[in-house]
Amino acid sequence: MNGPRLAIDAMGGDNGPAAPVAGVALAVSRDPSLRFLLFGDKAAVAAEVARHPALSGHVEIVHAAEAITGDDKPSQAIRRARTTSMGLAIQAVKEGRADAAVSAGNTGALMAMSKLALRTVKGIDRPALAALLPTLGEHDLVMLDLGANTECDAANLVQFAVMGAAYARIVHGIARPRVRLLNIGTEELKGTDELKQAAAALREAQHLPLAFDGFIESDRLGRAEADVIVSDGFSGNIALKTMEGTARFVTDLLRRAFTSSFRSKAGFLLSKPAVHLLRVQLDPNNHNGAVFLGLNGVVVKSHGSASAKGIANAIEVAGKLARQGIVSRIVEDLRKIPASPIESAAHA
Repeated sequence: MNGPRLAIDAMGGDNGPAAPVAGVALAVSRDPSLRFLLFGDKAAVAAEVARHPALSGHVEIVHAAEAITGDDKPSQAIRRARTTSMGLAIQAVKEGRADAAVSAGNTGALMAMSKLALRTVKGIDRPALAALLPTLGEHDLVMLDLGANTECDAANLVQFAVMGAAYARIVHGIARPRVRLLNIGTEELKGTDELKQAAAALREAQHLPLAFDGFIESDRLGRAEADVIVSDGFSGNIALKTMEGTARFVTDLLRRAFTSSFRSKAGFLLSKPAVHLLRVQLDPNNHNGAVFLGLNGVVVKSHGSASAKGIANAIEVAGKLARQGIVSRIVEDLRKIPASPIESAAHA
């Protein structure tokens, strides 16, 4: 039985096409029903595919004359959409030749081209970038927006909550995800007018398949106190980068502590299983696959430096969202929001 067909920007990221193709091979070993369109320099991509005999029958290579670089501005990328591996992968989703697209390339370019080609779902003003972040709980945390929109009004935040909850229901199987708004405090009187208006709208929209649980501060993000965290892109990106920087700081601090003396090296041997668990939990490859929610199609952004494992995890996210119809779920949920809370949130 054939599964989703995924369009892969094989030239995207720091290690294209080797890492994307290796990631596709790992994804196929996990789920043999997957099929792929690989976009990139045909000779280079074919050479990498030849390294993975198990890909036979699962991939089709589509030549792309150019690739988007990390230095390309979104406006430049849009003008080259029809000749680049990234642009052609997105176009395949638009034309229905692929069920989702995955790229490890330039985030700004990917967002710009995806928005132009796929457009936003009716009822969504702006797409948002959502990702899975590690927590102390059973499930990763869905957080959005992580940088696509630096300024958001209350209606945008409510829409993000709807999209994030739909995402959490698919990736974690949670019937009513707990949703909270990122704020400088948990008290109802704290925060911007936009946050207060969004909170009021979410409290009124009780027919949505989510459980709104108020505000949360950034120091509680990893405590599994919510399934979905909603923020404007400016604050969300800062929170994300702070979490990533803290994770690197902790691992570097442990490395320094364990190599400072003979006794500490001996202690490292005793604590090695715990350190390994920490490394696995903080490894970004294990949480790879940010999604542009709110578009008429599925586009997944991988870390630029992702390994084959990271690419495979991003592919898994894309396949799951395509199979379970994330776009139609968002459309269905938007219909459940009474008009008055959105309008009052946007115009209060």
